[in-house]
Amino acid sequence: MVRHTGIGVVAGLASALLIGVVVQATPLALALYLLAPLPILIVAMGWSHRTGLVAAASGTLALAIVSSPLRGLAFLVSTALPAWWLGYLALLGRPKASGGTPSGEMEWYPTGRLLAWVAVTAAIALVVVVMLSSGDHAAYQERVRRLARAMLQLQMQETPSRGAGLEEDDLARIAERVAGLAPAIMATTFTLLLTFYLWAGARVVQISGRLARPWPDLPATALPRRALWGLVIGAVLSVAPGYAGAFGVALLGALSAALALQGLAALHDRSRGKPGRTPLLIGLYVLVFLTQGLALAALALFGLVVALTGRRRPVQAPPVA
Repeated sequence: MVRHTGIGVVAGLASALLIGVVVQATPLALALYLLAPLPILIVAMGWSHRTGLVAAASGTLALAIVSSPLRGLAFLVSTALPAWWLGYLALLGRPKASGGTPSGEMEWYPTGRLLAWVAVTAAIALVVVVMLSSGDHAAYQERVRRLARAMLQLQMQETPSRGAGLEEDDLARIAERVAGLAPAIMATTFTLLLTFYLWAGARVVQISGRLARPWPDLPATALPRRALWGLVIGAVLSVAPGYAGAFGVALLGALSAALALQGLAALHDRSRGKPGRTPLLIGLYVLVFLTQGLALAALALFGLVVALTGRRRPVQAPPVA
């Protein structure tokens, strides 16, 4: 137990160090910053969720002492707790029962539910971090509007034809709309990042031989239908004032990203055993990279249909010996 505690402390300090290097403002520093949740995820899945909690606490304490209490709190909410929570869920399991008696096999937490929790975690963490960093919602909106306006002006300077005919009022309206969509855009990105962290952390733990659960069949991932109620909740909250509205927009963005991943998994699933599968999937990923938002929207729509209908690729019966 003491050894595991030491591993947790080292992982937490490593995660805090990765967060701290962002002040260097270099591409390498940004890349290292983006990897900050991985040490906590790795120890949470490779040792235990308690070790992950030690890592989260030690990293938070280190940043609070070295930098500031607010920086430590932001790290706890945006990096440490999401990494620990997802690592904890990934290793949830219970013995399978056969005829009322344990069969000796384990039933692990389904990847579809895990994906739903990734989206919800991303939305909650994002809004809490925004609240911590901005305080008043009006101040947050004004800051995002200024940022959106600056980005639009920069684009117009680079390509003057795009800004031809735009008046000052038009620029203000566009900036307002971009600011309104900002929580959804950020939550979409955060959901995709958390999913990557979870996959990468699990792979590292699996390679080390410490992953307790067998590697799941990721193409068979199926979001539970009740997770779609989050879309309804997000739509209702999105018209609310203040941070409640921001959370609703963030939840819509996060769940849209989860549905896009569901659609991607379904395409992997349905193409299994088909001729030309590899070139097809490579082309799909290239298309997603080139079109970005458009491809994600199409995948999210496909994922929504899959989640609503529950139609999956038929499981083929094993060959008869």
